Amino acid sequence: MSAVTSEHRSDVGLRNVLSKRQLTMISIGGVIGAGLFVGSGNAIASAGPAIILSYSAVGIIVVAIMQMLGEMSTANPTSGSFSDYASRYMGSWAGFSVGWLYAYQWCVTIGFEAIAGAGLVNQLLPAVPTWLAALILLGAMIAVNLITVEAFGTFEYWFAMIKVATICVFLVIGVLVFLNLFPGTHSPGLTNLIGQGGFAPKGWGAVLNGSVVVFFSFFGTEVITVAAGEAQNPKESVRTGIKSVVWRILLFYIGSIAVIVTLMPWNSTKVMDSPYAAVPGHLGLPYVETIMKVIVLCAVLSCLNSGIYSASRMLHAMAATHKAPSVLSRTNKRGVPTFAVFGAASIGILTVIANYFLPTTDIYEFLIDSSGSVAVIVYLYISITHFRSHHDIVKNNPDIPVKMWGYPWVSAIIFVAMLAVIVGMATNASSQRSLLLTALVTIISIVIGFVNQKKLETASDKG
Repeated sequence: MSAVTSEHRSDVGLRNVLSKRQLTMISIGGVIGAGLFVGSGNAIASAGPAIILSYSAVGIIVVAIMQMLGEMSTANPTSGSFSDYASRYMGSWAGFSVGWLYAYQWCVTIGFEAIAGAGLVNQLLPAVPTWLAALILLGAMIAVNLITVEAFGTFEYWFAMIKVATICVFLVIGVLVFLNLFPGTHSPGLTNLIGQGGFAPKGWGAVLNGSVVVFFSFFGTEVITVAAGEAQNPKESVRTGIKSVVWRILLFYIGSIAVIVTLMPWNSTKVMDSPYAAVPGHLGLPYVETIMKVIVLCAVLSCLNSGIYSASRMLHAMAATHKAPSVLSRTNKRGVPTFAVFGAASIGILTVIANYFLPTTDIYEFLIDSSGSVAVIVYLYISITHFRSHHDIVKNNPDIPVKMWGYPWVSAIIFVAMLAVIVGMATNASSQRSLLLTALVTIISIVIGFVNQKKLETASDKG
């Protein structure tokens, strides 16, 4: 099978209705959710203030990966995104493997977001058990995805607007407090950064290992390339969205994490529980802690919404190219892949059921442990695919609006950096289980991918 063989697609059921502003906000919604608002507490606890370096390094990697994806997506916008590109330039087995790994990652994330959101609901309304809250939240977002893609886009747009406004206010307050300009408070200076056991109280190895949790937090920026297949003007929308990734990561992630570890002791239990609610509570602002919890809940719902969309569209795209059960490619009269939506939510539903029998913290930690390193594998696939496709894309699209800078040197550095994260996981006892689980899932997906490719080639020869 040729490395650049194009596979027949049948995405005719999907509708090109998402606007450029909706597509940009969908990308923001995918990356700013429980991974940042809640999961960042675990990351801070694992490495201390030096976790800022983990967020900065992973942020640079993700920006580069998005540039690679932008180059491939503007050349050929499709709802299959990098799964389709991997099939074209590496073989059907690669598209099968990365597509299923990506869908698996999002399916697990859906459960993660549902449990995180349920925990917030339980804090606001203690009478509501977490399993019931998770079921309601998950059911609501499934319903939104089943209506129309316009409904999904509208919900995601306003969810993202709330998150952007909140983080901007959070950053302004943080800067004012640090400069000792916020009424009624005193600047902690650098006390929390270096006075609680040092900048890296758990050693520099913990900073590398913290990158795994950080990778999980950043996962979602690539949603814009998956949604490109349903955009009104995909090439322009993807170009605009890719450009926004740089400032979004610098401002929202690195900036807000810097505010948290500067204003709060990194080992505070409140930081572990919900850092974005802990900071205003620590400042003594009335009602702000409760308001922040409500806003964080909106952020979780947004990421839950994006997760169902992303996983369902990837499953739909793979079914259209015979890499998934054909039923997942079916769309209803409104252009919604109904079976794919329920397939995407399946692990989330099972997670909610498990949450009825197990403590919330057990579910929360298991989800992070079992899925964090899958994001690294998916990004490695994207990097390799870009290496294989770059010359062909540039040759056939000389005026392409998004182009990877510094090729091939920057691409090689990013690839080596991701390998370094994997090596770090392999040498650390606390992350070896997660790495082994990810390796097992990856190997299984590759083996089945080769079997599926052989089956497709045999069917093609007979036809």
